[in-house]
Amino acid sequence: MSLWIPFTLFAAFMQAIRNALQKQLSKDVSVMGVTLARFIYAGPFALLYLIGLYLWQDYSIPHFSASFVFYVLATSLMQILATALMILLFRLRNYAIGAGLAKSEAILTAVLGVMFFGTHISPFGWVGVFIGGIAVFLLTGARSIESLSIKTLLLGLGCGLAFAVASLWIREASLALHLPFLPAAAWVLFLVISTQTLILLAYLALKDKDNLVKLWQRPQLTLATSLTSCLGSLGWFTASSLQAVAYVKTLGQIEIVFTLLISVLVLKEKLRRQSLLGLALIVLAAALVIWA
Repeated sequence: MSLWIPFTLFAAFMQAIRNALQKQLSKDVSVMGVTLARFIYAGPFALLYLIGLYLWQDYSIPHFSASFVFYVLATSLMQILATALMILLFRLRNYAIGAGLAKSEAILTAVLGVMFFGTHISPFGWVGVFIGGIAVFLLTGARSIESLSIKTLLLGLGCGLAFAVASLWIREASLALHLPFLPAAAWVLFLVISTQTLILLAYLALKDKDNLVKLWQRPQLTLATSLTSCLGSLGWFTASSLQAVAYVKTLGQIEIVFTLLISVLVLKEKLRRQSLLGLALIVLAAALVIWA
């Protein structure tokens, strides 16, 4: 089995848990506060992982080129934007539809990767990407595009686009370090998370101190959000350093399967036929991108 596959599956599982935690936090904390919760305690975890890698093996210290610094800064800002848009989706009545549209990330990643980043995708890979897109739309519960509100449509697609661009820049940052995939992904993870934490802490300290207090008053939920976010990002960053991001994100749609399993097994909710068809198509899309 290619190593990018287990890293992607692990990332998808962690992200499903993180999204549930963020949704719970969003009931009482502002959009930027919940976004900060994703990063605020993640930096130390990322640093411990990086130090552990260097204790395990004698990797070289990378040279941080101007292009690498650009990708780190640009990725940090784009992920903050994407996360903020996702939090806004949490607050919509038709959240599932909006969140499903955010998963347009896989298709957008494929298109942008081929157009601007020199990505090559095989015919089977393209089929898998588009089947995954159809599957996600079915799982949203929307009967047609016309059933979506303009606000939901724009937020969902904007979120997907922001995550897609950030994912492509993450891969470029990892490749710019010229290191083996593990330390390359670890450096990018630590520096991106640290940059995001500093940006959001400065913003909230100046504009919204009340929500810093709210996060402080919810230590367990905030810590759990940061930890699952860090672990999920570790999986995404590592997988993206090994494989084209479009394949990683298409397989990563398995996250929706994890989310629905939680709703069935924990919340005792029933799946509709449309959802079952969507799940079958996601499995098919995953098989195609693995084969590709």
